[in-house]
Amino acid sequence: MTHITPCLWFDGAAEEAARFYAAIFPDSSVDAITRAPSDYPAGRQGDVLTVEFTVLGTRFLGLNGGPVYPFTEAVSFQVHTADQAETDRYWDAIVGNGGSESQCGWCKDRWGLSWQIVPRQLTEALANPDPAAAKRAFEAMMTMVKIDVARIEAALVTGPTSSPGLSPP
Repeated sequence: MTHITPCLWFDGAAEEAARFYAAIFPDSSVDAITRAPSDYPAGRQGDVLTVEFTVLGTRFLGLNGGPVYPFTEAVSFQVHTADQAETDRYWDAIVGNGGSESQCGWCKDRWGLSWQIVPRQLTEALANPDPAAAKRAFEAMMTMVKIDVARIEAALVTGPTSSPGLSPP
């Protein structure tokens, strides 16, 4: 069977990252580790060369290729969550372990990989058949860092509410 496996280029931390992802997301695991059969530009014989792992049921390959190609926001992983509790759990795990916050539900893990933590309620609000309601939800989202489900739901009915210290990007 033909399939595709995304390959993520790490600077020596593929195993650490794979174990971190497997620990925070369900249906995730570290599946195989391959060690370098000889020295190579980013490492030595016996170093972890690749790590096969699964995150939320999707297979990946982590390659310890060195510092040449860092992650950028051009590629991100969108995690769809059921509610605020699940949103908070994933967000806090990523940001709270050396990651960083961004805008509109985006964050980066400590290796620089971008994640979008997206509650189901946001996706539904943006697809609302009432264009005015969808617009209010979108405008509320634009003021957020981590998505606040209660504020999205309130925006559908009454318009966006602002939180102290947050402003549109």
